[in-house]
Amino acid sequence: MIALLVAVSLLAWLDHRNSVRDTRRTAEIQAARQMVLNLTTIHPDTAKQDVERILADASGEFKAEFDGRIDPFVGIVTEAKVITNGEIIEAGLEREDGTDADILVAARSMVTNGDDAQPTPRDFRLRVTITESDGRYTTSKVEFVA
Repeated sequence: MIALLVAVSLLAWLDHRNSVRDTRRTAEIQAARQMVLNLTTIHPDTAKQDVERILADASGEFKAEFDGRIDPFVGIVTEAKVITNGEIIEAGLEREDGTDADILVAARSMVTNGDDAQPTPRDFRLRVTITESDGRYTTSKVEFVA
């Protein structure tokens, strides 16, 4: 009887641990998907807000790189009348440790600018590093992968 009780307790604990892990992985993947969608969806009339949305979920190296380029970026997007509409094709966990996870994201952005009204597809494969701090998931690094 005691062995049965121990076995049931162990199974319950393992199930809980797996559930917590799965919930965390889902949140990490969703955070990466949202960041890539934000990065690949920018419009000239909302460029400043689009960039602010990106920075709101940025941290570490990624935030430092992006932070100083806001005004030039917004200026270029507005002047060239660049419109990008992104979509996520697929995303999956590559690696995770205590506070960070690398998520691979495949995305497509349809790009239009003032000179060409015909949208052109651009495909991206990105490794997005998601960092968890105080229950919040932010993007600390973004890199292109082949």
